[in-house]
Amino acid sequence: MNDTTTALAEPTEHGPDPSPSPPAPPPAEPVERRPTFADLGLSDPVLRAVAEKGYLHPTPIQEQAIPYVLMGRDVLGAAQTGTGKTAGFTLPLLDILSGSRARARMPRSLILEPTRELALQVAENFVLYGKYLKLTHALLIGGESMSDQRDALTRGADVLIATPGRLLDMFERGLVLLTDAKYLVIDEADRMLDMGFIPDVERIVGLLPRNRQTLFFSATLLPEIRRLADQFLQDPKEISVSRPASVATTIAERLVLVAEHDKREALRRMIRTEEVQNALIFCNRKRDVDVLNRSLLRHKFSVGALHGDLAQSVRFATLERFKAGELKLLVCSDVAARGIDIGGLSHVFNFDVPHHAEDYVHRIGRTGRAGLEGHAFTIATPEDRYAVGQIEKLIGHAIPQIPVEGLDPVDWAEEEGGGRRRRGRASGGAPKRATDRRRAAAKPDAAEAPKPERKSREASRPARARRPAEEAPATPAPPRERRREEDLGPAVVGFGDEVPAFMLVQARPARAARPAQGEGEP
Repeated sequence: MNDTTTALAEPTEHGPDPSPSPPAPPPAEPVERRPTFADLGLSDPVLRAVAEKGYLHPTPIQEQAIPYVLMGRDVLGAAQTGTGKTAGFTLPLLDILSGSRARARMPRSLILEPTRELALQVAENFVLYGKYLKLTHALLIGGESMSDQRDALTRGADVLIATPGRLLDMFERGLVLLTDAKYLVIDEADRMLDMGFIPDVERIVGLLPRNRQTLFFSATLLPEIRRLADQFLQDPKEISVSRPASVATTIAERLVLVAEHDKREALRRMIRTEEVQNALIFCNRKRDVDVLNRSLLRHKFSVGALHGDLAQSVRFATLERFKAGELKLLVCSDVAARGIDIGGLSHVFNFDVPHHAEDYVHRIGRTGRAGLEGHAFTIATPEDRYAVGQIEKLIGHAIPQIPVEGLDPVDWAEEEGGGRRRRGRASGGAPKRATDRRRAAAKPDAAEAPKPERKSREASRPARARRPAEEAPATPAPPRERRREEDLGPAVVGFGDEVPAFMLVQARPARAARPAQGEGEP
């Protein structure tokens, strides 16, 4: 039997059929079979741990990356936030490392993360998915006891999860050797670029053996990121599961345009009217996080604060309370915008429009994960027109704008040349502060008053300095010589009259030498 035998036979023309049969229904489209984790070549202990978490089908980045990692290829992965990049390298590394054990202070693999929160999350994944494997890990992050981290390295670590700064600190103290690390993972490379960690990363990579497998993951593939990838990777398999800096289709985006002084009121009204189960509220500055947190506490909201100036223990405790549902709202800076996996997050509020358009994608990527529906609201002021335009240009679509009931509508501020925003005035052109109002009130009077003409330097000179030419003497006076006698008197020879007194003392005459004892005696 060949392929031609399975095709439908075309009707032959033998005349009309006396008893025509009803038309046959169109053939059903074949249902595409979704791959499972078992199809990716993972071992039974790893599959058992994954199944206990309720996961059956891998995400696109996991489906494409895991087989190549198991093959030993370098991988350059680009995927939007929330697509499962962490499991894309965690699961195959568990399989690869399960064959042998690590020696003291010589980890077998290294995972670099830009923040402590991301490092903690990766460590949790290794514990979760490696529960049936006898593998050890060490966590090197700031804000934790260095003695405990030293003890973990001394016992031997199959997986070393670290931030660049603490890792270099431990290396310079002689507490860790990287000559046996045959597997390197650089996670959130674009975030490391933003935080200025690339020189440290380049130094760390120089300490590793050249014969290694490198996995390079980033949310965006900027030209700088590609340059680093060319520097660190050898013949990598590039995997990109979505358009760079795209927003997940499960996220409903909304934009709210209000005056600067109405931002907090707009946020409170949206929290009350929306069905918010839990939400992250992002601010651009750490001090604004504290201010907004205190404001929401005064209005009886269940809220906590998270930013980089807080102690590590406080940050960890606050994040755990939010994950456990003890806190409904979490006001944070961008330190929590990358890779923090908070299951079932319903809303994200951008209290401030982010300075960088890429941060918008990472912020709202905390919601709408694992196929769940998410909501993202951005509160903008008239002066944020340029920043919002850059975000819409990056994501490729306009953000729908909605009003807030009870607040006065405003318009975008006018833009000056070069795309720069006009600062200090609202959309209606009225001054925003009292000082501006006073200046505006004084402006007409200042415009009517004639400006005094500036006198030239020649006109400002005294009249005697401008002697007419006919009054000038016939014979010009010889140039006046400045003689020393007129100011300092005659030239001084030596010390002059100011001779120090000790130099005027007469020298004592030399005494006659005493005759030696015994001389001159009869």
